[in-house]
Amino acid sequence: MDNNTTVYELKQLYKKFCDDRDWNQFHNPKDLAIGIVSEASELLQIFRFKNDNEINEVFLNKKDKIVDELADIMLFTLRFAERNDIDLSEAIKNKLAKNAKKYPIELAKGSNKKYDEF
Repeated sequence: MDNNTTVYELKQLYKKFCDDRDWNQFHNPKDLAIGIVSEASELLQIFRFKNDNEINEVFLNKKDKIVDELADIMLFTLRFAERNDIDLSEAIKNKLAKNAKKYPIELAKGSNKKYDEF
């Protein structure tokens, strides 16, 4: 469950999984970044050319596939962070702080504009 599993625990679970299979040799930054993008593309493929009603239907009929693709993205992301000594919790907190400055509530609330369009 999300509410009782840490990012560190997830990193360590996947590290052991990969170590047991001797996959370190394949997990350089380039290949892990490619994996993140490839898996994100597989998630996107599920929704391509779907309107709002069809997207709702996709969630009803293909939720397992969506969950698997999202998990694959997270696994590659966790592995990238673990192999490159990146503290994801700290990175997310720092990015949120940067985004708060780029997207102040008074300008961004209810808007889908990019920060340089305000």
